[in-house]
Amino acid sequence: MELYDGGVTQPRGFSAIGICAGIKKDRKDMAMIMSSQPCTLAGTFTQNIVKASPVVWDKNIVHEYKIAQACVMNSGVANACTGKQGDDYCLATAQAAADALDLRPEQVLLASTGVIGRQLPIEKICEGVKTMSGMLSDSRQAAMSAAEAIMTTDTKRKEIAVTFELAGKEVTIGGMTKGAGMIHPNMGTMLCFLTTDAAISADMAQKALLSCVQDSFNMISVDGDQSTNDTCVLLANALAGNPEITQEGEDYEIFRSALELVTKNLARRMAADGEGAHALFEVTVTGASSKEQAVVLAKSVIESSLVKTAIAGHDANWGRIICAMGYSGAVFDTEKVDLTFSSRAGSVKIAENSVDTGYSEELATKILSEDEITAIIDIHEGKEMATAWGCDLTHEYISINADYRS
Repeated sequence: MELYDGGVTQPRGFSAIGICAGIKKDRKDMAMIMSSQPCTLAGTFTQNIVKASPVVWDKNIVHEYKIAQACVMNSGVANACTGKQGDDYCLATAQAAADALDLRPEQVLLASTGVIGRQLPIEKICEGVKTMSGMLSDSRQAAMSAAEAIMTTDTKRKEIAVTFELAGKEVTIGGMTKGAGMIHPNMGTMLCFLTTDAAISADMAQKALLSCVQDSFNMISVDGDQSTNDTCVLLANALAGNPEITQEGEDYEIFRSALELVTKNLARRMAADGEGAHALFEVTVTGASSKEQAVVLAKSVIESSLVKTAIAGHDANWGRIICAMGYSGAVFDTEKVDLTFSSRAGSVKIAENSVDTGYSEELATKILSEDEITAIIDIHEGKEMATAWGCDLTHEYISINADYRS
């Protein structure tokens, strides 16, 4: 079971496309994913009580229908805080896709990302849907174009695929996501689309997705802001021909493990591409007495602005990490914390039993100057652990967000 360069068209029966529909200037801004067969469906969404119209639309499909066959996405306009007109535009978009693809509107998922408070340019959206319906392809290039079309302040496409066996059948999961800012645990301003040719019931797909999201997308933070538009959906069309997964067991665990590989990879890519980021910052808490304790501590460290600015300055200011752990709400022995920094440049133990080790500042700076940095925190209480992902906080973050609408 290995990850490889691939996207949402990698599983059997899926096609996609991304185009420039004129929502943004000279950039791809609309995408479509289509399955040749109806798909069982799972999804999870923002926990912000202010929810964009497409989030409300998709939640209804996931919970009421549990089946879909196509997704239509746009970037540039979030369709959030847009009132009844925003809801009406969701229906208009889904109806346009249904007409073009010979589906029913409730078989079409929707997703938007961009500026909050603006109405969708619905004529461009509907025209874009019509154009994309005639361009769908199962090629690698088509998947790449779709991944590009959902980007906002992202600097890189985020795609991955994995192939594995279920009951002697080859099964594939492909995925794409976007997200660089307004990212905070409990999902961030992310759109994530996962496709698979596995046969799995909607209930088991939902169980697997929620399990994987807990240890991936819910463990990343860029800036502490939680979006109105977070959407993560999984579509399964059963074309691999494996016996349908309808309960927990060996096949379910294999599928869940493959899905977790995909979601963790995409989550790391999102954190690494945080707005203005120069480095991915990974924090692993070990030796915890419970998983919950480890999760709370790891999240608190990656969310700390002081820690993030220290990473940006390649400064081994480890007191900021201990401080962030202390206000996390988790209880731990404050005199038994070991802290190690590592990267491709090496490894250095910074603190032992919460006391400075007399480490080399020169070596620490060298290690912290890489583009991927890990902090390993051992609290010596038990066998549980958790990993969270964030990034450094730089001047560029302010520049990007100060000028976002202009």
